Amino acid sequence: MQTASDVRSDYDHLAEKAGEPNPEVLRLNQSLQMEVAARQRMENHVRSQEALLNMTSDAVIVCSLEGRIVEWNQGATRIYGWSSETANGKALSELFYPLESTNFSTNLAATIAKREHRAEENHMTSMGRTIVVQTRWSLGRNPEGKDEILIVNTDVTEQKELERQFLRMQRLETVGLLASGIAHDLNNVLAPILMASQNLLNDIKDEGQAELLRSIEASARRGGALVHQILSYARGTESERAPLDVKQLLHEFQKVAKDTFPRAIQIVTRFGKDLKPVLGSKTQLYQAIMNLCVNARDAMPNGGILQIEANTIILDAAFVIRHPPAIPGEYVSLKISDNGVGIPEDVLDRIFDPFFTTKEAGKGTGLGLSTVLGIVKRHGGFLEVTSKIGKGSRFTIYLPTIEPASQAAAPAPSPVLPSGNGRVVLVVDDERVIRDITASTLKKNGYQVLTACDGTEGFALFTQHRSEISVIVTDMSMPYMDGAKMIRALFQIDPKVKVIAMSGLNEEVNLPELLKKKVPFLKKPFALDKLLETLAEVVEAAPAKESPARSPSRLRVESKPRTIPPLTPQEPRLSDDRFGS
Repeated sequence: MQTASDVRSDYDHLAEKAGEPNPEVLRLNQSLQMEVAARQRMENHVRSQEALLNMTSDAVIVCSLEGRIVEWNQGATRIYGWSSETANGKALSELFYPLESTNFSTNLAATIAKREHRAEENHMTSMGRTIVVQTRWSLGRNPEGKDEILIVNTDVTEQKELERQFLRMQRLETVGLLASGIAHDLNNVLAPILMASQNLLNDIKDEGQAELLRSIEASARRGGALVHQILSYARGTESERAPLDVKQLLHEFQKVAKDTFPRAIQIVTRFGKDLKPVLGSKTQLYQAIMNLCVNARDAMPNGGILQIEANTIILDAAFVIRHPPAIPGEYVSLKISDNGVGIPEDVLDRIFDPFFTTKEAGKGTGLGLSTVLGIVKRHGGFLEVTSKIGKGSRFTIYLPTIEPASQAAAPAPSPVLPSGNGRVVLVVDDERVIRDITASTLKKNGYQVLTACDGTEGFALFTQHRSEISVIVTDMSMPYMDGAKMIRALFQIDPKVKVIAMSGLNEEVNLPELLKKKVPFLKKPFALDKLLETLAEVVEAAPAKESPARSPSRLRVESKPRTIPPLTPQEPRLSDDRFGS
């Protein structure tokens, strides 16, 4: 095809031969000038279109029906890495399609049949990286009349990764909701076990039976602590900071790990002398240690040695220069090592990225190490990792120490629990076992007790016995009227009413700030002494009621029909004497 310069050159040659111009030559001259101008406009348009195609972020590729590349824009170079000089003339299957892929033949057949085709595929880049692209194929003809295929590919790798992260977050949110529901029920199961064991322990004289009860009590407390840990992790809540004995924390973890980790994994612990305490959340640090040890376990599928070391060290200026996150001072160095498969060097810098994992699909969320790093940073520490393929990995946590608390006098072995002195307590809970054990506990310690199975019944009882009731102990999660609604209603009719809230979940967050200051909160399962001490504090601050020595018969409740159905067929209704014997 002739260009505008070729046409002008022909015209100049013709003019030289013609000599003196004649009308025919002048007409030809004018026609040729118009053609030159048209061809220049066309060339400018083509260059403009090429510039626009090169500006787009999409890969625009033209290929023959045999799959040979004819055109390759700069967007394709940015996505795949090959230049147009390298790509032109090559077959698509030689570049971004894996050898075993049949995508080209499938796409070609669909495009010829329907003249256009869309699909989502995995392609390879010049660096060997797999990317996800949305590809659009259209059948057309070139200026010579031959069929060609226009392919437009959009890189959607990051979009797909965000979608996967969103789905993971949805799954984690679902797990959190499930954990919350299970935790609520478990705490309601553990609460009566803990209170009953403590009640019996006060009455048992036989040391052997007392030891069994103490084991039951310790197990219930540990169960409650584990449930609280699950809730804190699922909800992402911050736990209270307190001085922590790292050695004791590691001993507790070691007991759990020995019971749950495969027998082929040997757990070795080494603790330095004079290990200083740290200020932190026991739940969060336990979680960080657990995450690192679980990763170490997974790195040793055929068994190995999991080594946990803790020492108090002083970081000097030379160490700080080599480790920018650190500042000089005294730290607890906590090392968790394994002799497993190790971490490849090319991914070592990415292991703390959220959702990044080297585990197989379905075997990891990619949140373990990012969670560990977040916990360590929130505790003012920093983290180091070293690893060699086939030799194992070592993670070192550095946590700033605090001065040990001065040794206080040993508490009395059997403290005297506060007595109720005949005061009246209204217990509101939808769990019958918890109502019964709480009522029995309070009666044994000098209180008179009214019970209600939900907020509606509790509110009705308070209005009937407002002058006699000194304090209300209420669960927060109940049917019909929950604890928060009942508390608000109670404060509407009596702003001075004394209420203690309790729950297997942290339902305290549902209360307005004003009520949080007025309403103490007990988290199930709570110890007997904690309940009695809280009651004593609240009752002492309560205004004087009628004489507590009065006969319980004065507090009888008349049975009245209720329109709200019971929670279960066995749920007791209002009785004539709510105090019982």
